[in-house]
Amino acid sequence: MLLKVSGNPIVTLQRATAAGSLLLTPIAVGGWMLSGRPGFPLAGAGLCALSATLELVYAWLLATAYRRGELSVVYPIARGSAPLLAVIAGFVLLGERLAPAQLTGVALLLIGILAVTLPQTSGRATLPALLTGVAIAAYSAIDRVGVRLTTPLLYGWLLVTLMALGLAVSVWIATRSGALRAAAPTEPPPATWKGAFVIGIFMWGAYLLVLWALSFAPLSVIAPVRETAVVAVAVWGVWRLRERKAWGLKLAGALATLAGVGLLAV
Repeated sequence: MLLKVSGNPIVTLQRATAAGSLLLTPIAVGGWMLSGRPGFPLAGAGLCALSATLELVYAWLLATAYRRGELSVVYPIARGSAPLLAVIAGFVLLGERLAPAQLTGVALLLIGILAVTLPQTSGRATLPALLTGVAIAAYSAIDRVGVRLTTPLLYGWLLVTLMALGLAVSVWIATRSGALRAAAPTEPPPATWKGAFVIGIFMWGAYLLVLWALSFAPLSVIAPVRETAVVAVAVWGVWRLRERKAWGLKLAGALATLAGVGLLAV
């Protein structure tokens, strides 16, 4: 939400990622020393770099979608499409297997997220939002493999640092070439550095939790559960923002999603 209300989402993302890298570096160094100075295999570093590249693409797609559409449209489409692709990747590419109750939970989760998402698939923001979901699924599948080659903290630190460098360079190039337009006079400015630190804590703190979960749990479980914020957006939109279009389907999807989370926890 903080990202959406900023006047220039990609600049806000750049600042938030730089803030996340600054905050995470001393923590990563301390954790590395306390855990016996574990190594970082070359394969793990390569997968981390590939994931960071995909996350750079994700950042630009998300910023584009936010500049074109509303939060209650972009967020459910981007986050709702990602677990569908990630679950398929978990089964087909990674050979993951789940118990019958967990399979039922995944199915309910995906049905619930789709119910929240489908009524909102319209407008100029739809394509970049869908491509954002593809990017999320792709880097999640890579992270599932890469994070198990080292520790979540080291993997996350390198990824955030590479992202910060990539965003700084790409924003500079886009600004110099004129591809990145300035915010209109009626738009709010990008987040201040103080606000960027807040966004960075939420954004990258959550990502480290996801990496920690991926270090011991299947992608086909983690990917749907991490996207349950879609339900919160749907309920908030119906309740507080008076977004009454297909409200029954949205709330039914929310209930299905909660039931799916419960079965996955069994």
